[in-house]
Amino acid sequence: MHHIGKGGRPDKESDEALIARIRAGDKKAFTALIKRYEETVYRFSFKVCRDPVKAEEAMQDTFINVFRKLDSFDGKSKFSTWLYTIVTNNCRMKHRQTRARAAEESLDELMDPSFTREGKMAHEIAQWDDTPEDRMMGKELREVLERSIARLPEDYRLVFVLRDIDGNSTEETASIMGITEEATKSRLRRARAFLREQLDPYMAGDGRRRA
Repeated sequence: MHHIGKGGRPDKESDEALIARIRAGDKKAFTALIKRYEETVYRFSFKVCRDPVKAEEAMQDTFINVFRKLDSFDGKSKFSTWLYTIVTNNCRMKHRQTRARAAEESLDELMDPSFTREGKMAHEIAQWDDTPEDRMMGKELREVLERSIARLPEDYRLVFVLRDIDGNSTEETASIMGITEEATKSRLRRARAFLREQLDPYMAGDGRRRA
């Protein structure tokens, strides 16, 4: 999939080529890299921080970090995976800075311990962008979903956003989070189960309950 350049033309220059130009001192290449990823970084930050000011700060911090640390990028993983690692750490930092508030309830407290069915929210809300399905989703259901995601403890929310909303693989999500793939799958299952439990009454009322 090509990026779109000026005038709607496909921008075929790879991330690797842009990075090579940046390392050679090309400032325009860094501007191009920011433009390529700024929307992705902001949207991810907002989904996690749930606050536009914190999301903007996290985005700015992320690109400052990228500029300062680009020499440490070894190319063993995709650039986007490395970028997600940086923005994830910045979102965590924003979260720690606001921990003077009451501690978030744990997922165990939020969930009914007897609720053991496999969560299947990936199919329901895997695409967070404004797709036709999103536009058809009732306003009340969308608001309930957003509140429910916000109630997830940070590490569960990060895994859910990385994996089910932004579409990273389990391997990539584990690498970004710095945890094992099994831990990633476990957190994802529990996040999906909690969110499905929160949405089930609304899905049923809207005639959308899955068999």
